[in-house]
Amino acid sequence: MGCSYQYPCGYAINKTFWSTELARNNVEPPDLSLDPEYRDRVQFLGDTQSICTLRLRNVTEQDQRQYYFRFLTTTDTGKHQDKPGVQLFITDLQVETPETVLEGEDVTLTCNTTCSLSQPKYTWYKNGVSLRTTTSLASNKHLILKTISKNDVNSYSCGVLGQSHRSSAVTLNVRYPPKNVSVSISPSGEIVENSSVILTCSSDANPPVQNYTWFKEGETSPVGSGQSYIFNDSGLYYCVVQNKYGTHRSTAVPVTLKAGHSIISYAATGISLSGAITLLTAVIWISKRKRQNKTVAAVYESGHPSPPDDMYTALNPHTSSPDYNILSMARNQPSAVSMDATLM
Repeated sequence: MGCSYQYPCGYAINKTFWSTELARNNVEPPDLSLDPEYRDRVQFLGDTQSICTLRLRNVTEQDQRQYYFRFLTTTDTGKHQDKPGVQLFITDLQVETPETVLEGEDVTLTCNTTCSLSQPKYTWYKNGVSLRTTTSLASNKHLILKTISKNDVNSYSCGVLGQSHRSSAVTLNVRYPPKNVSVSISPSGEIVENSSVILTCSSDANPPVQNYTWFKEGETSPVGSGQSYIFNDSGLYYCVVQNKYGTHRSTAVPVTLKAGHSIISYAATGISLSGAITLLTAVIWISKRKRQNKTVAAVYESGHPSPPDDMYTALNPHTSSPDYNILSMARNQPSAVSMDATLM
């Protein structure tokens, strides 16, 4: 804001400053350079002789107001404030967009300005790059985008041809119904019966999905709701998602629960499964031997001599107790039981 001033001879300038207020009732107005909203943006380019120019940087719409220059001399009566001051008008370029942009529709962007221009020509920018070389419509006040899609979520700005100033960029908020609906399973892999399984439904939608509903293939009634669903039953499951612009369903995913296998443990008795099998084999073998022994004893009772004392030693030369030997073998869990002893 260019400014110059004069004062009577015989006075000496004591202070010069700018303010947005007038002096009232002998109360000095606030110095603009000390105002927190301005002190980092104003620069006094004047002097104490005749120049009072002020520079204001990073101007915003809030800076549109009246500004006053004031000087104080070394005498109480040598004070002056310019009236009516300088009225600063802030003009701007703005891109006007529809409040709601729906996918598939045509959208018109409008470049508005408060400047009084005579038949101005405009230029449009997409993500900071001029569109004048790609479309003839980019020189008009209106920019028409055909069949908008979610991929048109770009920033658009406009300017007046021949001027460097551009409007603030706006980003289109394209609304669309749910799409790309899918279901994920956790945990993945083989699922054991009676364990908890979580199905999670995901989708792409703007605005985000409001309702998640779960169905089991072949059934008409929902089996659950919410983005995640916990179940323990086999079947084909799918989700249906909805926002204010539409509904979409996922592909059904198969979930199979495999029955768990019971394992008999002999740890409580100190005998493993292989040891139990060996013990059972030994009991059967002993029973068979006892039946054979009874037959031999009957033969000797009918007139034959008594059986030899070492009859059982032929089974195992280290002990005369076959029952103890076989039970001991079972407890020690041998890989095989030898049964090739010959009855004497």
